This record gives sequence, C-alpha cells and structure tokens, in this order.
Amino acid sequence: MFLYACSNRSVEQSRHSEPREKTAVLITDSVSTLISDSGITRYRIEAPQWLVYDKTDPPYQEFPKGIYLEQFDEDLTVKAQLKANYAYYDEKAQQWTLRGDVHALNRKGETFDTPEMKWNQESHRVYSDTSIHIVREKSIIEGIGFDSNEEMTKYTILNPTGVFPINEE
Repeated sequence: MFLYACSNRSVEQSRHSEPREKTAVLITDSVSTLISDSGITRYRIEAPQWLVYDKTDPPYQEFPKGIYLEQFDEDLTVKAQLKANYAYYDEKAQQWTLRGDVHALNRKGETFDTPEMKWNQESHRVYSDTSIHIVREKSIIEGIGFDSNEEMTKYTILNPTGVFPINEE
C-alpha cells in the first residue's frame, strides 16, 4: 500500500512539473568555490544561489541572487574584484551579463560602477551601453557606455564627462 501511494504521488508530480528543457539540472545554494589553473588558485566565486540549465538553447548558468568574484595573483593576493546583484552566463556565446549595482575593482585600484556590464570571454572584451562611474587615483570619469579589455585596464568611455585635476602652470 505504501509503495502504491508513493507511485501515484510521483505520477501526479511528473504531470505538473516543468519540461526538462526549462528545468535547472543543478541548483546550488550558498556557493563558495575556488578555481585553479595549472595548480595555482586564480579565482574565488561566492553566490547565494547558482542555477545551471544544460538542456536549454542556449545552455546557460544563472546567479539570480548575485555573485562575487575575486581574482588572485600567484601569491594569492586579490588582484581584482567584481560583484553584481544578478549574473547570467550564456555558455554558447561565452558571454556574461551582470546587472544591478555592478561594482568592479581592477588591479590598478580603479573602481567601476554601472547598472549593467557584459563580458565576452571569446573576444576578451568588457562593455556596457549604460551609465558608468569610474574612480581613478586623481580623477572621476562618468559617461554613458564603455568598452574595455577584460582586465579593465585599457578602456574607452563613450559620451564622457568627469572631474579632472588641472595643472595651473
């Protein structure tokens, strides 16, 4: 009798569940992971929730409650940081979309704040069409849109404005 009841319940649940193409294959809560390359720890990722969809077209990963990333140098010193309230990774296009209070710190100590940022791993490009606020050692740059290398050390600000020190000599 017990097996029969479980069997009916499973059939009933399967009738009302989402198709496999719309279901996350992996749901992980409270993620904290290290990523290494050639035996050297390179990154640390933390996220409240990580969802992996492998049967969608395209397959993707989603961090609906935000993501935090640190990049390390060979001495495990934090070289760069990135955080966002939401992240989406398109596996086919190899592109990240970060949204909501995106904050990045590059290895020069410059900070970048924007509502949305995209990172294409194939072209090694970081860009946005939204507002950008960059704090540098001696200046603040703002604009609408930017384009950068993936280290965010060489960038172009589209429609820039800013506060720059002027040497009176």
